[in-house]
Amino acid sequence: MTMKIAVIGTGGVAERNYLPCIAERDDVELSYLNRTRSKAEAVAEQFGGRVAADAADLMADEPDACLIFTREMDRVDAAKALLPFRPKRLFFEKPLAARHGQANVVEEDFFDAREMLQAAHGAGVETAMVFNYRFFEQTRLARAIVEREAFGRPVHFTGMVHYNCWSHCIDLVLHFMGPAASISAQASEPGKGAEESRNVTVAARLANDATGTLIGTSAIDLKLPLYELTFAYEHGRLSMRDLDGEMEVIDYRTGRHERHNLTFDISRWDQYRASFGKAINAYLDSVHDGTPPPIPGLAGLQELQFEAGIKRAIARGATVDLEREFGLGGL
Repeated sequence: MTMKIAVIGTGGVAERNYLPCIAERDDVELSYLNRTRSKAEAVAEQFGGRVAADAADLMADEPDACLIFTREMDRVDAAKALLPFRPKRLFFEKPLAARHGQANVVEEDFFDAREMLQAAHGAGVETAMVFNYRFFEQTRLARAIVEREAFGRPVHFTGMVHYNCWSHCIDLVLHFMGPAASISAQASEPGKGAEESRNVTVAARLANDATGTLIGTSAIDLKLPLYELTFAYEHGRLSMRDLDGEMEVIDYRTGRHERHNLTFDISRWDQYRASFGKAINAYLDSVHDGTPPPIPGLAGLQELQFEAGIKRAIARGATVDLEREFGLGGL
């Protein structure tokens, strides 16, 4: 079976992170749409495929999936332009929406993304997200250990995160621990107009009654681990550091204490780059097999819900009930 895959947005993200992997597959036929046609033509010359004149031309092929790799400021509009044609599937880079850029997600981004996903759902369109940190070897091993060892109910989590990894680490918290119910947060005084540089401390209660804290900062040297996350369950806990870095596992019932590291000749940046290929191939395999996507579009909305809750909690100086103030709208 040859899959027809439409790529919307042919900038550096698509060209560097995804198209080299997609082009290696022998079951994909590519088409492209980009605001600047010459960029799409350059990508088509490099990776093969045809360039569409507009959304109608792109959708005339009835693609099996549309990969939206535009800038985060443009993703909602790009998806809305496709929805009248009832695409089968939409796949989004992260974050799902960020009108001021991913370093400064605002409340309106959540509402814009929710409206778009509701429209997609109403049209019978399947949606999916990337969140490539889920495809790190250590992340996948951690999930397997939690499930294999039956660690039980989530209890609490902690994290210190560089803002470069912020949306990914929020997604990892939700992935390992469950959806959030309420959030309170405090922030340091803003610097010279750069809101994203403020240090933020978040306290969250999850729907399963687990609790935890996250610290967001840009004050971590980029040569050091960019994040440290600990997830604790009834019967054990695990900690992960950096981009596919060290992982520690403690089993409370047996007292077993394990450390997992990749071999020392592997760069964290090699692992980071490789994670995009793992993510897109896992998604395309699901399209080929007709199975649900590895990461549904709802995960992108839940990440934005968490970020919107943080912003409102800081502004109000009060705890925010996410379901009441940022409900998922039946998705």
